[in-house]
Amino acid sequence: MKNTGLSERIKQKAHELGFTLAGITTAQPPAHQEVYRRWLQAGRHGEMGYLATPSAIERRGDPRSILPECKSILVLGIPYSNPASAKKPGDGRAYGRMAAYAWGEDYHEVLKERLQGIVAFIEETVGHRVPNRWYTDSGPLLERELAQRAGLGWIGKNSMLINPERGSYFLLAEILLGLELPVDAPMASDHCGSCTRCIKACPTQCILDDRTLDATRCISYLTIELKGSIDEELRPLMQDWVYGCDICQVVCPWNGRFAQAEGDAAFAAREATAWIDLDTEMRIDVQRFNQKFKKTPVQRARRRGYLRNLTVAAGNHGLAPSVPALAGALLEESEPLARGHAAWALGRIGGRDAQAALDEAARAEKDERVRGEIRAAREAS
Repeated sequence: MKNTGLSERIKQKAHELGFTLAGITTAQPPAHQEVYRRWLQAGRHGEMGYLATPSAIERRGDPRSILPECKSILVLGIPYSNPASAKKPGDGRAYGRMAAYAWGEDYHEVLKERLQGIVAFIEETVGHRVPNRWYTDSGPLLERELAQRAGLGWIGKNSMLINPERGSYFLLAEILLGLELPVDAPMASDHCGSCTRCIKACPTQCILDDRTLDATRCISYLTIELKGSIDEELRPLMQDWVYGCDICQVVCPWNGRFAQAEGDAAFAAREATAWIDLDTEMRIDVQRFNQKFKKTPVQRARRRGYLRNLTVAAGNHGLAPSVPALAGALLEESEPLARGHAAWALGRIGGRDAQAALDEAARAEKDERVRGEIRAAREAS
């Protein structure tokens, strides 16, 4: 077929740039568009309103609504660190976990230059400009379906793309091209079989039967996308996660058997981001937060959301040594969101010192929502 040699050269260039998975599919509309519509209609997207705008729905329904000249789509996968590679410190302190993809640099920034490099290579090779659009979890595409169509893997019961030789610890990216290339065979087989480990392991039971998630119950959504208060029913189920969650991937047999120990160097852990010392981190100020998480995915949660997550994780640990840090967050923090969740955490831990902090806050707190959290916590402690 025409351009067969070109497609192989493109894939080789992608491999050189760190993309261990590369495949090509057509510009045809996705088959799962109706599933996506039903998911939105059920409100599974929560506060992510940008997913439900008419424009977003239309563009996800046909790649050519994004790039009218689109004839082929190059789909790429780049590995990030295996969560099992980071061992929890054994000093008995309260630590929070961070999803492995967020340990290092922001993949949006890292992959931008590499995707642009692939486009430049294609145009240099063919000798003319090629209409294109590239995305990495940032555009209106049903990218996991595109990856499945391009032969990179199948969509597992946990909704993740799983490659039979490398597992699912991948970040996906796509380049829409106004260039006709031979397509790869889709991954037609489903290798999940009767396994339900991911479904059983999910603390909030957010995995649905149609291989989608109820985002409003997903720990990743709760710690990143949700900007307000976390439902009190869900807080105890969040365990010690402070940004994202890896549980449904960690328990997957395909990752246990085939996921490599280390991913791309850009996503390796930096400055103790795999495990977070909760008591120390609850004292982080705006300047330190921005300095520590500059050009990382954690910036998306913002400091207020990050502090909220830290207090919930500390409350779930239930360790008395965390009381001073939580009391400081309750009595001194300017963000009401963090103060309210700190009150909840103190109520979970209980004890004389926690009660004293709650009593003091009850006398001084002006925010009515936080006052409600304090009242509930005093009754619980």
